[in-house]
Amino acid sequence: MRARFSLAPLVLLLALFFAGSALAVKPDEVLQDPVLEARARALSEGLRCMVCQNQSIDESDADLARDLRILLRQRLVAGDTDQQVMDYIVSRYGEFVLLKPPFSLRNALLWGTPVLLLLAGGLFILLSARSRRPAADDSTLSAEEQTALEKILHN
Repeated sequence: MRARFSLAPLVLLLALFFAGSALAVKPDEVLQDPVLEARARALSEGLRCMVCQNQSIDESDADLARDLRILLRQRLVAGDTDQQVMDYIVSRYGEFVLLKPPFSLRNALLWGTPVLLLLAGGLFILLSARSRRPAADDSTLSAEEQTALEKILHN
């Protein structure tokens, strides 16, 4: 009995490890042509589920991901090239649908703006701190003021 209980955590760990790699593609979505199906799988790995956002449409169970998988396969069956399929989907859903969007000035601005703002803020703080330095020590009293102060303190 003891050996059976000690294997339970191992079996649970293995089940959890392999559960993440399951694909959400339903059997009714799979194409009959294995070449087209392989192309469909390769393309769908690069498309983001618009609902889950951190999963490809192959990994997502969301209805929108299923619709995208079906649309992708329909375009492949219609004879579109891989690039035509991706262009069509991007034209409908925007670049956000791509898990790895191509480098462009727009993307560079999107990722670079926070860094630029942090650098500008740091520069502003540095310059503000420099301008607030105390001026030279002008607090020395003249001899006349010193004697007046001593009179006040000793009375």
